[in-house]
This record gives sequence, C-alpha cells and structure tokens, in this order.
Amino acid sequence: MKAIPFPRWIRPAPDSIVANEQQLGRSGWLPFVHLAWSIWVFITPFFSGGEFGFTARWALITLVSYPLFVGLYFVSQCAAETLARTAALGMLLLSVVLLPWYPSGLSYFVFGCVLIQPRKRGSMPGYLVILLVANAILGGCAYWIGYPVVALLWIPVVTVVIGLIVAADRTSERHMAELKLSHDEVRRLAALAERERISRDLHDLLGHTLSMVAIKADLAGKLLQRDVEAARTEIAEVGDVARQALAQVRGAVSGIRATGIAAELASARLLLETDGVQFDYRIEDAFSANKFSQDVEHVLAMVVREAATNILRHAKATKASARFTLEAGYAVLRIQDNGRGGTLNPGNGLGGMRERIAGVDGTLQTASAEGGGTQLHVRIPLADTQQEAAA
Repeated sequence: MKAIPFPRWIRPAPDSIVANEQQLGRSGWLPFVHLAWSIWVFITPFFSGGEFGFTARWALITLVSYPLFVGLYFVSQCAAETLARTAALGMLLLSVVLLPWYPSGLSYFVFGCVLIQPRKRGSMPGYLVILLVANAILGGCAYWIGYPVVALLWIPVVTVVIGLIVAADRTSERHMAELKLSHDEVRRLAALAERERISRDLHDLLGHTLSMVAIKADLAGKLLQRDVEAARTEIAEVGDVARQALAQVRGAVSGIRATGIAAELASARLLLETDGVQFDYRIEDAFSANKFSQDVEHVLAMVVREAATNILRHAKATKASARFTLEAGYAVLRIQDNGRGGTLNPGNGLGGMRERIAGVDGTLQTASAEGGGTQLHVRIPLADTQQEAAA
C-alpha cells in the first residue's frame, strides 16, 4: 500500500517535528498518529455522567473546541519551535478556560503539557518547572470548581510521566537525526574525494597518451606523401596507443565501484563509534582486485549500511566488525557484533536485505545466540560462477 505523501503546499519549518521525521526518512504524517489519543475527549463523558455527560452543551463545546485543538496540534508539529510552543500554550489555556463546563478538555491539557517541551539540549529542568506550574494552576482551578480529588491526582501524574517519556524519545530521535546527517556527509565527502581522484587519474593517463596520438597522427599525415609504409606504421601505433588508453580508462573507471562500499564503511565507522561501538573492517586483496558488477557492489554497500543501523539500534554492542573475502567463486561478507543477540526480528531490515541479496542470486545466513552477539554471512556468486551454474 503506497504511503500518502505530505502535501507540497505545506512547508514545515526546518526545525519542526515534521521536518525532523522527514530528515530521518519517515513520513511527515507520522507525528499526527498521536492524535488518536484525543479519543479521550469522546470517552470522558462516559465516566463523568450527569451534566458533564453526553449533553447538548458537551456536543456544542466539542464542535467548537476540537477543531481548534486539531489546528493548534497541526501548528505545533509543522511550525518553528517558538510558534509551536505558543500553540501548545494555547492548548493549556483552552483546557483551563473550558474547565468549569467541559472535563473532556483535560485531554487538551495533557497534549499541551507534552508539546510545550523545549527542543534544545539541557532544557529538562526548565521543562519540569513548566509542568509543575501548569499542573498547579489547573489543579487549583479544578479544586475551586469542585472536581473530584481523584482527577486532581491523576492529571499531574499522567502529564509528568508522558512528558518525560516523550522527552526521552525526542532526545533519541534528535541523536539519530544528527547521526544521519553525519552519515550522509561522510558519503558525500567520500564520493567527492573519489571523483577528484578519478579526475586526477584520467588527466595523468590521458594527457600523455593523447599528446602521443596527436603527434603520431600528424607524422603519419606528413609521411603519406613520401613513405606510405612508414605512415602505415605510425597509424598502427596510433591504434595501439588508443587501445592502451582505452584499457587504462576502463581500469580507472572500474575504481568508481569501490566508492559505494568505501563510503558505507567509513559512514558505518562514524555512526557506530559516535555511539561507543568499536568498528573494524578488513578487505582482502583478492576481493579488492576482483571486478564485480555494479549491482553486486551496490548490494554489499547496502548490507553494510543496514547492518550498521541495526547494530546501533538493537544490538547494544561494544564491538562490531566486517570482513570482505573471495571464496570459491563467491564474494563473501561477514559482519558480526558482540551484542545481546537473541531472536532476530525480520522487521529490522532483514527482509529487505534478503530481497536485495536474492536479486543478485546471493544468500544471507544469520546467527544470533542469546548474549552471544549476531553474525551475518552474505555469499554472492561471481559472474563466472553464475554462468557455470546456468550451463
């Protein structure tokens, strides 16, 4: 089922929650899933009963206040931090204003307490003060109105617990977003360095060769009038030099293929070691010297990327390693870590990894013992092996 794209006419602020989700490669709609918790607006009358139950007054206030709440929530997700926190403050004020007639508005208060949280590092003490002040104001108003003591007790507990959970989640998301930006920057710099290297190599290879071709072609043109055999010799040498140049260019361009794996290994090292996971890799000479297809090169690079992400998110490891070898006509990649191991969840990217590897006729084997880390073993046949199997 195709995901619904975020509307183009809505442009989230660069530091908004929606923009953060998009930077992580997720749908901009994801933060709006939490609106499902506003169902308590419609459940509260079941428990309130009497004049606070499903009355005409409740329906009228809901008809006016709920769309306003949704609008404020939308702003809190798409706007820059200052405006987003202003929208959250609007939710708090809305719930306090409606408190004498509309207990369902307590849900607006919970949302406001969660969304008013600052997004900067080190802001937790200030956020706790905001929560305490907001709950004290609401509690005082509710007590004066005559709300039951149970309601006065559970609201502060719910808002503080949910607020702290969301704060921890946002800290983790912010960390992942920063790592992804670093990850992308490493790949960009690796690709840029590789382009510059290839540019230098091609200049060194072709500069001298093309000069020689030009000189010999001019000489052959002059010799045609007085020494045809010598001219033929020069033309033949021009052909030889051109063929040598073509072979040299092919050899230089074949180095482009290594960029994907090299960039992903560098990026994986940055990603893991930033989080305290030591990452080592080894590429055997035979593997480096072999000419793989672009598809195989891409698949191996993507396996490195997905494995590094899984180690970071799920393994709780302190060490990880990758090894590239050639074994009996197969390109082999082994990745392992010393993490917690246990049952592997197919949803942790393994399904997509298997599909990519199967697309180049390869296989993926996994092993993960409880407390013994996880191992990935990838085997992809080389072109000659595939042709022999087909025969």
